[in-house]
Amino acid sequence: MRTAFASLAAIALASLSPSAAALATTPVPVSQPNQDAAILHDVMAEFWAYVLERNPTLASSVGVDDYAGQVSDYSLAEMDREANQAGAFLKRLDMVHPDRLNEEDRVNYAILQRMLREQVEANAFGQHTVNFTSYSSWHQNFASLASNSPFDSKADYRSYIDRLAKFPQINDQSIAVADQAIAGGYTQPCVTLVGYEGTITGLITEDPTESRFYEPFTRPRPATISEADYEALKREAAQVIQHDVFPALVKERDWYTENYAPKCARDPGVSSQPGGADYYAFRIRQMTTTDMTADEIHQLGLSEVARIRAEMEKVAANAGYDSREAFIEHLRTDPSYYAKTPEELLAKSAQQAKSNDGKLPGLFGRLPRLPYGLKAIPAETAEGTTTAYYGPGSPEIGVAGTYFVNTSKLDQRPFWEIPALTSHEAVPGHHLQIALQQELEMPEFRKQLAFFTAFVEGWGLYSERLGIEMGIYDTPQKDMGRLSYEMWRACRLVVDTGIHSKGWSKEKAVAFMTENSALSAANIDAEVNRYISWPGQALAYKIGELKIRELRKRAEDKLGENFDIRGFHDVVLGQGAVPLDLLEQRVDAWIAQKAG
Repeated sequence: MRTAFASLAAIALASLSPSAAALATTPVPVSQPNQDAAILHDVMAEFWAYVLERNPTLASSVGVDDYAGQVSDYSLAEMDREANQAGAFLKRLDMVHPDRLNEEDRVNYAILQRMLREQVEANAFGQHTVNFTSYSSWHQNFASLASNSPFDSKADYRSYIDRLAKFPQINDQSIAVADQAIAGGYTQPCVTLVGYEGTITGLITEDPTESRFYEPFTRPRPATISEADYEALKREAAQVIQHDVFPALVKERDWYTENYAPKCARDPGVSSQPGGADYYAFRIRQMTTTDMTADEIHQLGLSEVARIRAEMEKVAANAGYDSREAFIEHLRTDPSYYAKTPEELLAKSAQQAKSNDGKLPGLFGRLPRLPYGLKAIPAETAEGTTTAYYGPGSPEIGVAGTYFVNTSKLDQRPFWEIPALTSHEAVPGHHLQIALQQELEMPEFRKQLAFFTAFVEGWGLYSERLGIEMGIYDTPQKDMGRLSYEMWRACRLVVDTGIHSKGWSKEKAVAFMTENSALSAANIDAEVNRYISWPGQALAYKIGELKIRELRKRAEDKLGENFDIRGFHDVVLGQGAVPLDLLEQRVDAWIAQKAG
């Protein structure tokens, strides 16, 4: 999954206004038992208020209009202020005795403390100057601004235009940060950047009204806006796109081709960078929420690869093939498994999504109210990115979640992948989990910022396996697709650690993925680029999924006939995304209660 929501999880902590900063640093008396919860709740409220202040577009996406028309500060100085402010919040949390809190607040305390500590630690590494990957960039994130902004009133459109006009500022700040990455030896590896400039130039159109930035003005006019006002807004938007946004993109393209690309890194592993080994160890802890080492994860990956290969051999035999390799070759090359048009691929994906919807009540007691839609991945990024991803919606401003499907390179997007892919990105995977999190009764910072990757992506991969119980893998081809996707995530454990800890080349990583998975060549190339440019993120999926499976088996073994699959899933999802140790505590408590 592309973390379209991962940008929220990585939102930089920012500085408070002067008055709020004073609140964050004012000494608090030594806490008493009845004061601990009060201190925690004050810190949570002030933290969330300051996050909204420093992240105006996030504020708009959750229905807070106080910062309309404003944008975040993307400078290095701001990053340092954010880290310092995180440290100030941590000092206040140190005054809280967790054992004096109720169960809910102990979880709130643990999550906020973890987020703040990771913010401080991350800012100490030179790699915090790396502000784009093969998967995400400041220009593409900005081009997606309209997807999670309100457009109900003239003020909403006014805010959007004002933000468009500030893209040159965002661009200049981001380039300055990337220049520091160049100076420090933290550039992205050359092998991941082939065609990267196309993600910039693809946003520039001859007619500004045909650009992605103009999309909100192609929607039906809201009844609250007069026709004359709407036409005036449209004209102004086109002018801002033409005279502010496009020139900034040209500037970025020229900077990239002349300054950045020539300085790209020759070695694909982050460990070759200054402080890279320590940074990778941090990324492992951050992404997996465990204390596993790179060697332990590498060996776990090899073990999982061997197990899944044996299962693939059985499926191939059941399909009438002499070997796994022969069946995979058939799946990769038979044209009947591939769409002829983007519309055909989208239709197949939509059909699978709707079929999955109908199976959910048997597996979940609580389902989200927010629906989701399906769209093609934007053309300028599609060829270099993954097969699909999910973009969260917003109940507060009436935006549905979106299941994005890659409709480029149709000969690389087989139908037999669609059941597993849809289960992961839409339901019962990311949409179900994230939309539920958005409506839980818990602090707003957890709803909007707490997207622990091991939990979120672990749930996505676990959801693929739920497809067995849903009956969606009803042919050997689809079952091999499921196993190929599970193998893909097992290979990630081997390849990510291989590249960043063991000196693997991109070619070795691609060969390992090709040998063990059924993924197409285009997908493998895009995925390996992603692992190179985004160290550690790929480790979360399998580790999170294995933990959820472990906890389910524990519950089944201890509860026997009293095990309730709907209850189990509701407990797993019932506190939103959490670190894996907190998930284990919650499930163990549920088991004890059920067995009571």
